[in-house]
Amino acid sequence: MTERIVVVAGALVRDGRLLAARRSAPPDLAGRWELPGGKVEPGETPERALVRELREELGADTQALERVPGEWPLKPGYVLVVWAARLLSGSAEPAPLEDHDELRWLTPEEIWDVDWLDQDVPAVKSALPWLGPGA
Repeated sequence: MTERIVVVAGALVRDGRLLAARRSAPPDLAGRWELPGGKVEPGETPERALVRELREELGADTQALERVPGEWPLKPGYVLVVWAARLLSGSAEPAPLEDHDELRWLTPEEIWDVDWLDQDVPAVKSALPWLGPGA
């Protein structure tokens, strides 16, 4: 049986807006948008992996709140899971540090204004309830 690698992403919500990150690498993904996150390391829970990855990628301290229902296949052997998350009070404003060149806080009306990675589209749709009424 092949190993299943879990990639966790954060539906980081603030004031009814969802944080989107534009990829700058690798070249085949550059310019497209995603929910930020990364791989769960051996022995790490998805929640801890999300907090670590968001600190590494965005320089922000966050809290994983609740898992968004569903999981989505990435490349063979990889699966994407998403957690609703929030910035901790006093945390620095997220900034693109690794593999991203721009961040945007998107209102529900702006969600589809960016070119999401294919695998993130169903994850974003599943995360919309965390934006609140009207999302």
